[in-house]
Amino acid sequence: MPANLCITPDLGKEDMDPEVSTRMIILSSKANVSESEVVNFLHMLNLPITIKWTGYGAMIRVKDEYVREAIRELRKMDPYGIFTKERGFAPGDPRRCRGHRYGPREGFHQMEKEFRILDYVGEALKN
Repeated sequence: MPANLCITPDLGKEDMDPEVSTRMIILSSKANVSESEVVNFLHMLNLPITIKWTGYGAMIRVKDEYVREAIRELRKMDPYGIFTKERGFAPGDPRRCRGHRYGPREGFHQMEKEFRILDYVGEALKN
């Protein structure tokens, strides 16, 4: 088995904490903000958030008490172009990270399909 594949990863205390969740922040193609603006804004919130910059937006890992606050503030930037989705694994978790598993992660193709309709969802929310 290659060295970077990990069947039983060493999970930290935070990875096992049921009060910590991971959210994917996905920008529609018509979003009025960029991935870098989203990440910079999240940093400026000064909350105890782990932030990962991604090609579709960002991923945050934070205690549940801060999740809603971060998302509420973030959506003020573009209420119809910023969407979130819960993810069951922390950023970089070797069980899901494509860098450790080689190739697209499980769920990527589902997210790709969902991304295609986000512009329509944003338009529907406006009206």
